Amino acid sequence: MTLLSTTVDETVTATTHVGAQDLPARPTVRDTLSQSFAMAWRAMKKMRRNPEQWFDVTIQPLLFTAMFAYIFGGAISGSVENYLPIVITGILAQTALTACMATGIQLREDMDKGVFDRFKSLPIARIAPLAGPAIADLARYGTAATLTILTGLAMGYRPGGGVLGVLGGWLLTVIAGWSLAWIFTYLGTKARSAQAVQGISMLIMFPLTFLSNAFVPAETLPSWLEKFVNINPVSLVVTALRDLMNDGQVTAHVGTALLGCAVVVAIFLPLSVRSYSRKM
Repeated sequence: MTLLSTTVDETVTATTHVGAQDLPARPTVRDTLSQSFAMAWRAMKKMRRNPEQWFDVTIQPLLFTAMFAYIFGGAISGSVENYLPIVITGILAQTALTACMATGIQLREDMDKGVFDRFKSLPIARIAPLAGPAIADLARYGTAATLTILTGLAMGYRPGGGVLGVLGGWLLTVIAGWSLAWIFTYLGTKARSAQAVQGISMLIMFPLTFLSNAFVPAETLPSWLEKFVNINPVSLVVTALRDLMNDGQVTAHVGTALLGCAVVVAIFLPLSVRSYSRKM
């Protein structure tokens, strides 16, 4: 037993390059935060070296805002100007959902390339490699929301909620994107390839986006479909965005949207960490 214990201690010391007595049994909260931000910095550097990762949050908001407004504005609201209060908030939700899809795809690619095999040899918190990219992606959600709002303003959108209402809608969009990203992070740890993550993500994104009140009023839909639209998480976020940006009111819809985001994080964050730990 003495020989075995000595061998184990020597192995730990050789692997970590520090004394065994200096290695904590479990990372502290401070260590976890520090390691998560280190992983976030790594993700930011990766984005900087791969500018194509920004295409979905720079080009897509501009394209979709103009396309949906000019194509559907006259048919749905009678004019582009009348349609902008509807479509801008819808595009905000759609862009956030599209942007957070990339989180799971990038995670799966890193796992396939063996990057996470290096992480598992480090004495770091298991949540750090997942939380780091999620923190870095806040910049992507903020960029997408900013460009969508600016495009709408350039096209004639005049939010009734004023500056504070727009800032509230911007912040809610970022929170919603970050929260929903944990669903796709979980898919990234479960799927077998990045292509599979992308395919599954698209199957989730399109029904949630287009079977919502993002682009058309829910009351214009068949009654059976309207029931689904009313409980669709995207509809909850879109309704809250309209209350904030168009009316300047913090209503119960805003609280419901934030509660829904919290529930998504409470469910899928632990599932993601557990699934990722099993892969390790």
